[in-house]
Amino acid sequence: MAEDFARAVEDGLKLSKRIYFGNDRAVAAPRLATPMERTSTAQAYLPSSPMVYAVIPDPGIVDNPDLPSYQPHVHGRCDPPALIPLQMNAIELDVDCYLDTALVTVTGTWRVHCVKGSKRCDCRIAIPTGEHGSILGVEVEIPRKSYTTQLITAQDGNELEKTTHPQSGGFLKPNIFTLTVPQVDGGTNLSIKMSWSQKLTYNEGQFFLDVPFNFPEYVTPAVKKISKREKIYLSVDAGTGTEVLYKGCSHQLKEKMRIAGTLRLSHEADVLKWSNTDFSFSYTASSSNIVGGLFLQSAPVHDVDQRDVFSFYLFPGKQQKTKAFKREVVFVVDVSKSMTGKPLEDVNNAISTALSKLSPGDSFNIITFSDDTSLFSTSMELVTPDSVERGVEWMNKNFVVADGTNMLPPLEKAVEMLSNTRGSVPMILFVTDGSVEDERHICTVMKKRLTSGGASVSPRIHTFGLGVFCNHYFLQTLSNLSRGQHESVYNTDHIKERLDKLFTRALSTVLLNIKIDPLQNLDEVEVYPSNIPDLTSSSPLMIYGRYRGKFPENVKANGLLGDLSSFSVELTVQSSKDMPLDKVFAKNVIDLLTAEAWLLEDKQLKEKITKLSIQTGVPSEYTRMIQLENTQEASKASDTGGKKKTASNGEKQKMISRTIPLQNFGIGFGDITATRENVPPGHGEQRAPDAAEKFVKAASSCCVSLCNKCCCMSCVQCCTKLNDQCVLVFTQLFTALACIACFECCTNVCCACGGED
Repeated sequence: MAEDFARAVEDGLKLSKRIYFGNDRAVAAPRLATPMERTSTAQAYLPSSPMVYAVIPDPGIVDNPDLPSYQPHVHGRCDPPALIPLQMNAIELDVDCYLDTALVTVTGTWRVHCVKGSKRCDCRIAIPTGEHGSILGVEVEIPRKSYTTQLITAQDGNELEKTTHPQSGGFLKPNIFTLTVPQVDGGTNLSIKMSWSQKLTYNEGQFFLDVPFNFPEYVTPAVKKISKREKIYLSVDAGTGTEVLYKGCSHQLKEKMRIAGTLRLSHEADVLKWSNTDFSFSYTASSSNIVGGLFLQSAPVHDVDQRDVFSFYLFPGKQQKTKAFKREVVFVVDVSKSMTGKPLEDVNNAISTALSKLSPGDSFNIITFSDDTSLFSTSMELVTPDSVERGVEWMNKNFVVADGTNMLPPLEKAVEMLSNTRGSVPMILFVTDGSVEDERHICTVMKKRLTSGGASVSPRIHTFGLGVFCNHYFLQTLSNLSRGQHESVYNTDHIKERLDKLFTRALSTVLLNIKIDPLQNLDEVEVYPSNIPDLTSSSPLMIYGRYRGKFPENVKANGLLGDLSSFSVELTVQSSKDMPLDKVFAKNVIDLLTAEAWLLEDKQLKEKITKLSIQTGVPSEYTRMIQLENTQEASKASDTGGKKKTASNGEKQKMISRTIPLQNFGIGFGDITATRENVPPGHGEQRAPDAAEKFVKAASSCCVSLCNKCCCMSCVQCCTKLNDQCVLVFTQLFTALACIACFECCTNVCCACGGED
């Protein structure tokens, strides 16, 4: 899908050369990326910022709506339709950072500059979100019409599923959301507001924000008279109560306000061209030691859960002088046939990198599974240069794909190997791309095995799901049961990068067995997740909860350090009225509740998730997104007795609403059939056409494709480079040649007839 989209944009840029802007030209014609400037067509033309495209099935409608060029008619059609990037007239970026989450809103104005004023076309919006982004909503305003996205229940969405068109909206890639606005007049201005949430990254005591804001040069308006106003507003609420120090920024921002724990910055300027780099910002707000805090907040008036809200955080600090944990690691890797090629190669490389990061005194083992299970060693191996080298060699030889996916035996074997662990952190790093029938049984068995051991530290299961066919909620449940971490990737582009992040978090633990005292004294308390994960040096710990009762004034976080000694830190309790905790934690809470609802098969919990999803605007497995179109239509004047009766002000316009269903955004709960058939991992795989479909498609598109290549693009490229004098000369020449050809044809016919007589 992404490659098709990129090719359509490339065709659209070629087609946009037809547009005539007169002599008042501020920028050069749209320039295509050269082979040296891009690694692939898909990467060159995929959106790196919020973009809007004109969908062009008929190249004949392409022209300047204000200054027609009267170019020759173009025959043929674009199949699939070309996508011409629309010119952007204004842009505003508003980012609010709370704890480890950023709520991003982009407001802009785009103009359909490439379609005749008498014609219409669909407009496709593309929104790339940042790290672990989640789309929250899109609003569009055009003359007499408006469009708004909304969430409805899955049951209501299923009733509209038959009328869903794939191009109406959905995810082009896991981090690129698209939405189509139907039939917009040429020359129209579209005012669009788009919102999403994304996670901040954390490294060595600093938070990093990276928002896609890199606009290509061809979206800059081509007319000098149009002013280009760029606005950026940034607010940071770290929640620590300490000074926020910003370390770097990609754009020039002016400080507007600074108080303890908060920072406000802004940027407003008239620019010659739009931003050509992503908006990035980094800051620090913590000390070198482990620090924490706790927020209290009353439940919102219309909240589906009327229990009060609390949230606490722990920052690992910049440096840790305490003793590092001794680690015992078992890598459990799926080598079923669907892992063939790049997925298994990336997993091999990531494990090799993780092995190189282990310290002397640590131990490791490697287990592969398909239908059968294979072990690198029958017991845990101490980390030495020789054992690491042998482990890498073993992977190179034994990472051979086979039929079947049997998960329980390797997991049980890994837990058995770690059962006698003393004085170290036992962990299982589990990687798979498949789904199996006995997943709930696996969770039950693992829960019993993890709690039956007498060790002070039970094994942590860190899970990694690859592709859309594995059950990510099953994997998240496994990690939640053991205080582990979960990571996922839905396509094959970033497997090693995401695996490296998971392994780094798992191997950088600084505080174990965390408990918050005295929460047990409350009348009612619920924590998400219920088993608090370990604190690592590569990421802060953020926990959300609901409670009833009087919250204690003095709260402590307790845990175990690297030498297994006890550690305690006071949590500063403060009321937080301005921080939208429900929105900050919405996606995390919905994912955790969905995993629990899947495990327990709880209908009431599914209904709770549905209500929470609609309330916060975060999509879930039990909701569907729709696009609501509102059209203002003028009422016709009535004719009474030969006299026209004008409608009153309240009756002049009426609102007509229409619902446009969008694709299901849920990742689902795994695909056992695809796993059994060893379908390779990926995002948004399309059903393979059968032989009849291939024949019909080939036959029907042959002439169209030939026409497009011979009549459409050739004429476009030639005509745009001809001046008036050349056109006249070629017209006279071709007319003369046509006359000569006709004369020759008549001569041949007459001669042939005479010969027969």
